[in-house]
Amino acid sequence: MSASETEGAVGVRASGDVPTVGVEEEFFVVTAGTRSVAPAASRVLARAGTTLGDLVSGEFTDVQIEIRTPPCTSVARVHEELVRLRAGLARAAAAEGLGVCPSATPVLGPGGPVPVGEHPRYRASVELFRSMMDDFAVSALHVHVHLPDREVAVLVGNHLRPWLPLLVEMSANSPFYDGRDTGYASWRSVIRSRFPCLGPPPYAESFDHYRETAAAMTAAGAMPFAELPFWDIRPHPTLPTLEVRCMDVPAEPADSAALAAIIRALVVTAAEAVRRGDPGPRLCGELLRSAYWYATRDGWTGRGMDVLTGEVLAAPVRGARLLEHIGAALRAHGDADTATAFVQRLGRRGSGAHRQRAAARLPGGLAAVVDDLTAPIPPAGERTAAGPEGAAEFT
Repeated sequence: MSASETEGAVGVRASGDVPTVGVEEEFFVVTAGTRSVAPAASRVLARAGTTLGDLVSGEFTDVQIEIRTPPCTSVARVHEELVRLRAGLARAAAAEGLGVCPSATPVLGPGGPVPVGEHPRYRASVELFRSMMDDFAVSALHVHVHLPDREVAVLVGNHLRPWLPLLVEMSANSPFYDGRDTGYASWRSVIRSRFPCLGPPPYAESFDHYRETAAAMTAAGAMPFAELPFWDIRPHPTLPTLEVRCMDVPAEPADSAALAAIIRALVVTAAEAVRRGDPGPRLCGELLRSAYWYATRDGWTGRGMDVLTGEVLAAPVRGARLLEHIGAALRAHGDADTATAFVQRLGRRGSGAHRQRAAARLPGGLAAVVDDLTAPIPPAGERTAAGPEGAAEFT
């Protein structure tokens, strides 16, 4: 999360009855030669800021940089903005002899502790968690949906908790770390799972209960800031949004836009249930974390638990259940085709983790992975995610 998050271009509500949605994407800065991550984000930021303004910012480490869209009523606009912002960031990086890589962990490098930025909040995290931060180089997709009522927002979070493992599977894009195959689809999620303040939020009776839990964890030394919890769902501390933070940054902006459509529909569906008096299911926390872990290992090709029913099912079956659950909201926002096409793409070619492993089989190995991920993105609408040859289908 960037130090400038409170500026929050993603968090302003546009006119009309459709809740706005905004997206943050984080990337690694890589060298053009070795393709390893490079502590040069400040150089890219200085150049990109002249054209992208406050829609680009620094991140936790100096090997990362972030873009964020304006608030959008349509997911098509989200996609257009992500294509535009990624292209502007890539041009700025190229002018410095660098690239920007949409992988949720470094494919190559850093080869040692990551260089942490100078923001006081970052330094406080290092002081609290010590060597646990040495390899904390992870890039995420965060989706904000306009929801200013905080009492409603925390109860909506209760309803979203069961779907978090599936969102991890859909976005999984971090099979490699520092030159090795981890055996996982989302190594980013594994890194995050060791921290007591990251992962699924606890069940909340109310906004006061939510704040009391965060304060108690901070007092116990498990969270650096009570006012800024880092759970995977949170009412944003300063913006009128509910933020979902569990996802790897996808390789393609089309996938980020589709996930934004799905999350907005989840939030709208849950908010309607809350306003009918349903505070959300009380899930077993251990079972939910177990489902998370299973999702991080196998990604979309694996089986996982539907924590609402306890059934262990193939990902496409759970994906179909998700689309059915949020179908009315998707149709109301004109997003049904976008979400359905995304789930179908996952069925044909898997997530970004499958794309990375397919690229790794090409001449060049892991350098080919970085080259594929940093390749120019065509204008919105020209193609959907395909990846390198051999990544379109999987068995």
